[in-house]
Amino acid sequence: MRHVLNRQILAWACYDWANSAFATVVMAGFFPLFFKQYWSSHLPVTESTFHLSLANSLAGLLIVLLAPVLGAIADAGQLRKKLLFLFASLGVLMTAGLYGIAQGEWLLALICFVFAMLGFMGSIVFYDALIMSITEDEDLDVVSAFGFGMGYLGGGLLFAFDVAMTLWPAAFGFADAAEAVRFSFLTVALWWALFSIPLFLFVPEKSRTAGTPGPAIRQGLQQLLHTFHEVRKLRVVFLFLFAYWLYIDGVDTIIRMAVDYGMSIGLDSEGLIIALLITQFVGFPAALGFGLLGKHYGAKRGILLALSVYMLVTVWAYFMDSSLEFYILAVAIGLVQGGVQSLSRSFYARIIPPDKSAEFFGFYNMMGKFAAVLGPIMMGTVGLLSGSPRMGILSVSLLFILGGLLLLFVDEKEGQRVAREL
Repeated sequence: MRHVLNRQILAWACYDWANSAFATVVMAGFFPLFFKQYWSSHLPVTESTFHLSLANSLAGLLIVLLAPVLGAIADAGQLRKKLLFLFASLGVLMTAGLYGIAQGEWLLALICFVFAMLGFMGSIVFYDALIMSITEDEDLDVVSAFGFGMGYLGGGLLFAFDVAMTLWPAAFGFADAAEAVRFSFLTVALWWALFSIPLFLFVPEKSRTAGTPGPAIRQGLQQLLHTFHEVRKLRVVFLFLFAYWLYIDGVDTIIRMAVDYGMSIGLDSEGLIIALLITQFVGFPAALGFGLLGKHYGAKRGILLALSVYMLVTVWAYFMDSSLEFYILAVAIGLVQGGVQSLSRSFYARIIPPDKSAEFFGFYNMMGKFAAVLGPIMMGTVGLLSGSPRMGILSVSLLFILGGLLLLFVDEKEGQRVAREL
């Protein structure tokens, strides 16, 4: 690991450290909890879950429509870092805006959340693509895993601080836990902004050409149409994206809806937040471990191992009825969550044309976020129609099964050979 790391890689990974505060504190932790208990406390449990799932799906749909176009534009005009800055700024401002939303204003909270999610997910399109500018092919697994590991550690540290504020609000000068939670949204915005700076200062941007925005946009849109045809011809890339779409659907759904599910079946909110902390700190070393596993045994095997664990987790969650079981599941998820994400990113980076990385990562993020359109709404709808949130979580297991089966037929060596020929 030591011989791989340098200033550029550390600066790149700092953005994972920065934006993971949003993923952990807001998206997975306090927003679903606060939405249910503060902004929409007057609504039935299944209805508030359905509204939250709709918001997650809408944010995903917006990035589905934008990601491929933005990726193509960024490749054509050397705009990756500029567009990353634009989307990160949107996410930071909208996250800070959550602080001022009053109790009961559930619709305004969801609107702000959707735009914050758009900023978060949009910035990742360009962050992922920049990995091709900072490392060589043989180190992709380790560097990708290092980024996710930094994210787990950074997000976990801020989350621990914010959880302490909510558990002992008086010690931090707050009137109650609600005021502490609202202030936590400001801490996320500040953390995200501050630790994004090293990427903009020290990460280079390799691109074919640089141009003015007008020609870059025209060229980018033309390139997008061309890429649609290329993806269809690249059998390995197409098959992997289909598999990824299915299984990352399940991963994203677990991340975004776990706290909401736990509250829906009557588990204690403080216990749920502590379980998320467990996931974060287990996830840091586990993500690094999966990077080494991918380097020595192959990224594909590592992904399949993680999907097997996820499938078992969803089945167990159906029968779960205690906070202790939620803690155990949190450990299991922490062991594989960063691994499946980091190895998927590095696996994909190997089978795409290197000089079109942002464009192809636009498709990668499109498939991942299109999954987030279907996953949360599927869980919310199944729960609403059946009257049981347990049926909603169980339905997610199908995504891991189908995604894993498709991944078995993806030939990495063939994908690398074809990518080098393009």
